[in-house]
Order: sequence, then structure tokens, then C-alpha cells
Amino acid sequence: MHISVVIPVYKCSECIEELHQRLCIAFQKISVTDYEIIFVNDGSPENDWEVIRRLCCQEKKVKGLNLSRNFGQHKAITAGLDYAKGEWVVIMDCDLQDQPEELPKLYTKANEGYDVVFGKRSGRKDRLHKKILSKCFNIIFSYLIGQKIDNSVANYSIISKKVVHEIIKMRESSRSHALFIYWLGFDVAYVDIVHASRKVGKSAYNFRKAFNMAADFAISRSNKPLKLFVKFGVYIALIAMFYGAYLVINYFINGTSLLGWTSLMVSLYFIGGLLLASMGLVGIYVGRTYDEVKQRPLYAIKDKVNIEF
Repeated sequence: MHISVVIPVYKCSECIEELHQRLCIAFQKISVTDYEIIFVNDGSPENDWEVIRRLCCQEKKVKGLNLSRNFGQHKAITAGLDYAKGEWVVIMDCDLQDQPEELPKLYTKANEGYDVVFGKRSGRKDRLHKKILSKCFNIIFSYLIGQKIDNSVANYSIISKKVVHEIIKMRESSRSHALFIYWLGFDVAYVDIVHASRKVGKSAYNFRKAFNMAADFAISRSNKPLKLFVKFGVYIALIAMFYGAYLVINYFINGTSLLGWTSLMVSLYFIGGLLLASMGLVGIYVGRTYDEVKQRPLYAIKDKVNIEF
């Protein structure tokens, strides 16, 4: 198998057949006939799996994995990578915003000697509020993990088989396709691609899900949030120490003292809230450790079509 395409699917039943047709045309342009297209149904509540099964029955090059429930996009990508046979593997979304016509650009660049090629979206077609949230997320996230994250780069990429082998060794429950690749350190290239507007449906990532994902990634990739609380606690202690020294000196020099009941209560509540927040953050890290040591499988497969192993 020369190229595998891994596509996580969730609430995109209206896009699947068109995506398949356009992928076949893209492979014709690069004269590749030995390929497979792996659709991974991530527990979609719609009829995505029925459409995938119908395509699999029509063409053996189309393969389907039906997860038992919704495990999340990045775990669905892992499921596809576990079963991909290609010397090269393309990862893309199913909503046609990642356009199949851009695949030849990725493939051509990869043949120049790169193990990984990401598509860099020029002129994102998302709504304004999503662009703003994405930009803010990347700024904060880049600071927390100590690595520059490009807002125009997402999952659309092509990776070599040796990169796939290294990624599937990483079985931690908190997953990010792009961050895993950056951590591995293989040669990465970028090509400009045209990002299309979403034709049907809407993104499954609302503000709550995006925030939870950002927090999960930040905590699983870095201990900087803990260090921030330590630094903040030291600053508060220094301020309190200097202010206390000021009050003592002022009392002995001027013989005056401040009642300060309001400021005292505000300070107590502030410090109390800070302590509770820091304890909660430590608890989250402990919880993440607990989740990892259980070593549960990343996903469960309910059905497979056209997949032998």
C-alpha cells in the first residue's frame, strides 16, 4: 500500500460520498492507484456509519472503522493510524474544509525528502468568533507549553510510515496529532493550501469543548500552570511582607495604625480562593496521572469493514 488516508468522521454524513469522489480524482492526478481510504466513525449519532458501509461495499479501497462511542477526534485518528498500511499516511477532516484537491501538494513536498508535511491554511473560512478564539487559544497554549503554535496549521498533513510507527507507540489518553509530531522531532515542511468554507452542518467544537480541550492539552503537555501558581504565591507573599514591614515602621514612627477590616477580609478571601485554585490544579494533575496508570485502551471498535486485521 502506497498511501493511506485517515479521516475521522462525526456528523458529516452529507460530505462522505463527495469527499470520496474528490479523493479518487486527486489520486488520479498524482498517478497513484495503490491507496486506501479509512473512514473512522467516531460514534456519530447520525447515519455516518451507514454511508461508510455502503461505500465500503461499492469499493474495496474504502475501509471503515466504527467506534463504539464518541472517543474524540484525536483518538479516532489514532484508530485509523493503527490500521493504516500505507508507506505514506494522509490525515484530514471529513467536512471538506480540508480539500482533497490539495493532497497532491502535500505528496509532492513529501517526496522532496520530508517525513512530515503540514498544510498551512491561507485565508481560513471559519467564522470571525472562531478565528478569534483560535488565535487566543494558540497564544495562551504556546506560552503554557513553551512552543510556538501556528494558528494556520491543523490536522491536514501527510506523514511517512516511520513517523506513524512512532506515533502509535504513544498511548497516552490526552492526544494531539500535531503536538505529537512536533515532539518527535522529524523533519517538518509546510505547504500553503486553500481552506474551504464548511458546506453542511457546524463544527462540533463549541466554546466549552474548545476550552476543555485547551486545558487538557496544556495540563498534559506542561507543568507550567503549577509553576505559575508557585510564582504568583511568592509574589503575594513578598507583597504581604513588604506591606507588613511598612505598617510596623509607620506605627513606630507616626504612632498610627490602620483598622483595615475591609482590606483584611478581601485579602483573606483572595488568598483563600488562590489556595483552593492551586489545590484544584494539583488535583487535576493527580487525576491525569490516575487516568494514565489505568492504561485503558484509547478506543473500542464496534464494527470493521474491508479491514483484515
